[in-house]
This record gives sequence, structure tokens and C-alpha cells, in this order.
Amino acid sequence: MSLVTRDRPPLVTPATSGGGGLLFEGADWDFATIQRMYDAIEEIGVEGLGLDVYPNQIEVITAEQMLDAYSSIGMPLFYKHWSFGKHFAAHEASYRKGMRGLAYEIVINSNPCISYIMEENTATMQALVIAHAAFGHNHFFKNNYLFKQWTDADGILDYLEFAKGFIADCEERYGHGPVEQVLDAAHALMGQAVHRYPRKARPDLRSEERREHERRLHEEQMYNDLWRTVPTKERSAPDDADLMRRRALLQLPQENLLYFLEKTAPKLAPWQREILRIVRLIAQYFYPQGQTKVMNEGCATFVHYKIMTRLHEEGRISDGAMLEFLRSHTNVVYQPTFDQPHFSGFNPYALGFAMMQDIERIVTDPSAEDREWFPDIAGTGDAMAVLRDVWANYRDESFILQYLSPRLMRHFKLFHVVDDEDEPELHVEAIHDERGYRRLRRALARQYDVAYLDLDIQIVDVDLAGDRRLIVQHNVLNRITLEETDARRTLQHLADLWGYDVLMKEVDPETGMILKEHTASARRRFG
Repeated sequence: MSLVTRDRPPLVTPATSGGGGLLFEGADWDFATIQRMYDAIEEIGVEGLGLDVYPNQIEVITAEQMLDAYSSIGMPLFYKHWSFGKHFAAHEASYRKGMRGLAYEIVINSNPCISYIMEENTATMQALVIAHAAFGHNHFFKNNYLFKQWTDADGILDYLEFAKGFIADCEERYGHGPVEQVLDAAHALMGQAVHRYPRKARPDLRSEERREHERRLHEEQMYNDLWRTVPTKERSAPDDADLMRRRALLQLPQENLLYFLEKTAPKLAPWQREILRIVRLIAQYFYPQGQTKVMNEGCATFVHYKIMTRLHEEGRISDGAMLEFLRSHTNVVYQPTFDQPHFSGFNPYALGFAMMQDIERIVTDPSAEDREWFPDIAGTGDAMAVLRDVWANYRDESFILQYLSPRLMRHFKLFHVVDDEDEPELHVEAIHDERGYRRLRRALARQYDVAYLDLDIQIVDVDLAGDRRLIVQHNVLNRITLEETDARRTLQHLADLWGYDVLMKEVDPETGMILKEHTASARRRFG
């Protein structure tokens, strides 16, 4: 509804420049108040903490609009899909009944960085979320290596506008039903629609509209040699050379299922391929966020804590505002213990913020233990320089593996219990000694390792000379196979897009043993 950008001249001349004088009094605020807050926060964040941020765009929205943003995974200009409406209805019902709250903000990794703040927030909460989102998250988005590697902040907004328009045009030309069917199938496979290893170049989303037109013209002019052969019932068994040529031609094995279907599915129309491309590029855009939840929230929480504390120290916010802030901040970083009913693992805000504060302590006031465990940073004195380097060069798994300290393990009372199905009892794997600390750190870091968490599902072969059946392999971790119903439904979507039968083998990678098989036959709707 309204916005403040970093490059925009101030709406009012800040009365607090250089410190002194309250930015606001009480809970009420107006847009001039927001501008004063922003200028004061920017001064501390950029000049005091050395943050490097994209230009900011701050949007004030209602609670209903925040619910709507929830439902479409927080993205502006998003295309329409029934699942977003379903999520909106569920979130709204819970919110109206008082069964859940709302986030104070949503922030978009784009250039300019867009931060949504709710108009229902008090003045203190507006200051908090601007510090948290517009400077904490913003700095992390701009500087972390994963976001630099995998996302195009300059082009995402233009691409979303293109995607929304393209899908709306498809709905008008081909009907809502056919488009919805393709989106349903693509969304079902979205979790297996990312490249997990660096490509030759970072995505250039601003060129996608032009390239879509070029791809369509190329597909109209060229016939894919791969599908000229007609399947025959009688065929000799393929030799190893045929297998190698086929896999090279199809770029197999392939972990990005939507990429494979977009490039090689024989029965899809050009517009259907483009929808698959849209869904997989958006999935790729979110890929770094799943690997940096602890770091990203820890960075933003640490930044807002430092900024709000500095504002209070300089007399720019009152004692009452500081108490309101501390109440909210304490709730955000609350960590339930393992024996509490609502315990569900580590709160990323709690773990991330605690580790950022701990690094600051190690850099500025280390103990003998800290000097032994962290000789490169202990006592170096410049905490923000160390933290900026950490925020730029790590993801959750490597961050925890490198910087979780024995002191913090004692603070959280960490212990490691092993549940071995071949053993009759649980046993404690690590205690609080040097070897135990290292085991604890490795065990906790592994819980954030994408190689451990993400399913290893790959397309490994296609029977080109026969019935063109697609062969998919799931390399099973710890002999835990897929849930039968979900596997069957998702495989059906894959078969529908492929246009022929699909076979999935669940394989124990250590022994090569096939633990389970799933099959699905294509229905006619994508033909």
C-alpha cells in the first residue's frame, strides 16, 4: 500500500540524526514515523555494523494480505493455483479462531529487497521488523555464497511477472483444467526439481521471456531425433555401448525430474514444457533457503538485537519500547527442552542467535577453551568482521560443524542418543568431554545436511527401443523406503507428464538390493 526505499529522499527530516530524541512515542505510527525509523536503523546497520544490503522496498499490508502472502509462499506477482487458496482458507480459519499468530513480516530475496510489514503492528514492532528483515535478511541474501550461486535477485520480480502472465495466457488459450493439471503434476515433483550442484552460470531470469519465445520457435522448426524410432515388440538386449550412448544423449542419471521432463518428455506441448520450466526455476530460487534457515534467521535476529539495543542506548526508543521489544525477542528465541510436549527440534532462531552471540563472545572475550577450539578467531577483536565472513561463506551444516562451541553445547544441555533397531536399548553416544563434544557437533550438523535430508531420487534409464518406460531409482538411506500412498500418487504425476509407464526401484546403495518397486501408467490427459 505504501513503501519506503533506501534510494528515496526522506519523507521528513529525521529529528534524531546523530542520536537524541525519541523516534516515536506509544504504539501509534504513521509513514513519517516509518521513515524516521528506517533512517536511524540504516545508519546503525550500514555504518555501525558494516552491513551491505540491496535497496529496500517496504510494503505495509493488512493481516488478510499477510495471510494471502503466506498462501503463495510469500511471493508477489505469483501465478494462480488452487493450492494457494486452500492454504489461505486453512491459515485464515486458524488465525480467526486464535489458534495461530502471524509473522510480523515477510521478506523477498530480490533487488530491491521487498519487506512486507503489517499495519496492525505497533511502532516498536515496525522498528523491529525493519531491522530484522530489511537489514538482517537483506544482508544475508545479498552476501551468502549460496544465494549468489543459485538465485538472480535482479531478475526474480520480472520473471514472476512473466510467469504469471504466461500461465494466465495459457489458461485463456487452453482452459483452466488442462493448465491446472500440469501445475498439479509439476508441484507434486517440485521437491525433486532442483540442480544440487553448480551449473555453468547463475540463472538469468530477466532473459527468460525472450528465451521462451526462442525455444518455442526452435521446437516448431526442429524434430527431436530421439523420438523418431517406433517401439518394436521384438528387440535384442542392448549392449553396454548402447546403454552408454543412450545415457549420454539423455544426460542420465538426472536428479532434476522436471528438467528432464521439460527437455525430453515426448508428448508434452511447448506451453506445457514452459510451465514445467517456470515451476522448477522457482523451486531452484528457494533451494538456498532450505540450507540456510539457522544462519539466515540467526543473522537477522542478531542484527535486529544489536540495532534495537543501540537505539535504546542512544535514547532513540523509550524504556517501554525496549521492554516490548525484549518480550517479542525472547518469545522468538525461546527453545523448548526435549521433555516438553511442544518440543519439535531446534528452533532455528534460538540456535542461530545463540551461535552468533557466542561467536561475538569468542572474538572479543575468549576463554582458554575457546582459544583451543577456535584459534583462528578467538581474541581477534572485530566480531562483526568475523560474523560477516561467516554469513557469506557457510551454510547451516558447515556453520554448525565449524562454530558450535563446547560452551554452547553445555548451555543447551545437548546429548546424543542412538536408537539402533538391532539393539534392545537406547544408549548415550556422547558425553561432555572433548570426544563427546566433537560427536555432538557432527551429529547436530548432520541434521542440517541436505545430502542426508533430501531424497536421492534419479532418472537412470529409458527403454527407447521398447515401450519407452522410464526407470527411476531411489537410493534409500538407512533402509527407510517411501510411504506407499504418497509414492504411488507422486509417481502417477511423473507418468502423466512422461506419457509412458514409469518404474521406480528403491535400492539399498550399500548392497545394491532392490527393497521395493512402484509402477505407474500414464493416463491420457497429457497426450
